[in-house]
Amino acid sequence: MAETEKVTVNMNVVDLGKVDLLVEQGFYPNRTDFIKTSIRNQLTSHSSVIENVITVKSYEIGIYYYDRKTLEQVLEQNKLLDIKVVGMLVLKDDVDVELARKTIKSIKVLGVFRASHELKIALKK
Repeated sequence: MAETEKVTVNMNVVDLGKVDLLVEQGFYPNRTDFIKTSIRNQLTSHSSVIENVITVKSYEIGIYYYDRKTLEQVLEQNKLLDIKVVGMLVLKDDVDVELARKTIKSIKVLGVFRASHELKIALKK
């Protein structure tokens, strides 16, 4: 199952009224469905741009998890990770600041980055 994030959208009252009108007329079951459909349509219309940037900048797409074991393997190989994700990156709770600093060169996440507050602060530096 795909993970979702809650997003708040501010709209002017006239646009909101038009959305409600479409819901009332049965085009959409609710406001949320209208907004999700609108977002998907825009992403589809810009898909070639998105795909090009993902390819050129070498982003990974999806949900990626890194735990202590994985990062220890990276450390043993004497490598540094350049992590670029479109979607979600999760650094598990068993990853400490020292291990992350030794194994992660850079992080760029377009979407959601989940990690402990301490780890996020340390990696920002």
